Amino acid sequence: MDDTQLLRYSRHILLDEWGVEAQARVHAAHALVIGAGGLGSPALMYLAAAGVGRITVVDHDQVDLTNLQRQIAHTSARVGLDKAVSAREAMQSLNPEPRIDAVVARADDALLAQWLPQVDVVLDCTDRFATRQLINRACVAARKPLVFGAAVRFDAQLSVFDPRDAASPCYACVFSPEEAAQDVPCATMGVFAPLTGIVGTMQAAEALKLLTGVGRSLQGRLLMLDARSMQWTEIRLKRRADCAVCGAAH
Repeated sequence: MDDTQLLRYSRHILLDEWGVEAQARVHAAHALVIGAGGLGSPALMYLAAAGVGRITVVDHDQVDLTNLQRQIAHTSARVGLDKAVSAREAMQSLNPEPRIDAVVARADDALLAQWLPQVDVVLDCTDRFATRQLINRACVAARKPLVFGAAVRFDAQLSVFDPRDAASPCYACVFSPEEAAQDVPCATMGVFAPLTGIVGTMQAAEALKLLTGVGRSLQGRLLMLDARSMQWTEIRLKRRADCAVCGAAH
């Protein structure tokens, strides 16, 4: 790293657990963030600020005025712009160093098959059950660690699923794909704006820990937040032998 980089990332480098070595791993890493909305906005901004070398952001949607209450990567001037492109502009204005790919598309099997072999960590910042299941299946197949977050109304969830570890559950171990799940869209149910910031920021934190090996990840634990009382609940998770995605039969 040159002197400018040492200065930019000095507050990370000063951490005893971090140092130059961990920062170098961050610079060499490639993060895939699926969703550039309420969760993706803070996650992307912190990954860029931390100096992740390459960031790929996937989102098929465009910036709408109703997004601006919580999707902090976007601005009034960028209403109507593709969210992936808008998020890239926000990240580049914060830190011009990372290479940023803006992919304007829905996450599907073909897209994930294209990108997953190239990345080191995946952040699921989407808001649909079917999409989360699709991302999980792809990450299990490609053995890529997945940082999951969800937020609606005043309620949030956060976990890490790491198929590189044989003991790690996957998303489907916790939320069975065989059970009909009803998506609760923000457009009809609402969402407390700072909640998405809390969860998206924590997703970035978990991703950086996975990339550097610093600290202990949320693997095997599901955090749930009730923002009305700001009370956290932790549930221990186990891998299911009969899981339709990562179980022994699959």
